[in-house]
Amino acid sequence: MRTHQLVLQWIEGQLSSGQLALGGRLPAERALAEQLQVSRTSVREAIRVLEAMGVLRAGVGSGPDAGTVVIADPTAALGSALRLHVATSHLPVKDIVETRVLLESWAASRARPESPALAEAARLLEQMDGCAGTEAFLALDVRFHLALADAAGNAVVSAMMGSLREAIQDYAGRLTGNLPDWDSTAARLRAEHRGILAAIASHDGGRAAQLVADHIEGYYREAGLGSGA
Repeated sequence: MRTHQLVLQWIEGQLSSGQLALGGRLPAERALAEQLQVSRTSVREAIRVLEAMGVLRAGVGSGPDAGTVVIADPTAALGSALRLHVATSHLPVKDIVETRVLLESWAASRARPESPALAEAARLLEQMDGCAGTEAFLALDVRFHLALADAAGNAVVSAMMGSLREAIQDYAGRLTGNLPDWDSTAARLRAEHRGILAAIASHDGGRAAQLVADHIEGYYREAGLGSGA
């Protein structure tokens, strides 16, 4: 077993037993190395791996932020892996789009009108109204869709959508060059966003789900990915 797996297994055991909680600090490198019977260099490397995975945050120096802390960021490793696989074509953009439709239409059908995330989505839409550049618009657009997902209250769906965030923004941005008229497209997207929010506010989850699916698929058809993409 690799050292980072050994450290991760130890953390899992500590969390399960209640001896360690989110926000809790790991023992110092030396103490942990002695406890697990591995070298301090191995522990240090394991911590780096687990930082990249979004399991730990390592702080240096002294004070309240020092030490290695257990965190919960399931999007960190997933997001990095997805971007790489999309870049190497191991994960076709068409499949990512279909996954978005599945996740987001489900989330829209269950989004709670009273959710603070839905209020955040409305604020993001207001910012999009005054947004001129495509890059800034798409960044807000991705945050809008993440807020819709959060409004469903499902932590796993939120984590999966969060992991897709940068991949979505990257390939959506690259496809803008295929659009005949960006200003017209941006206006249509804003109008569709409003329709989705209105359906959720009216407690019409079925309509909200259909509008989200049409909204996502319509953008990629217009950008030349083909029907159903």
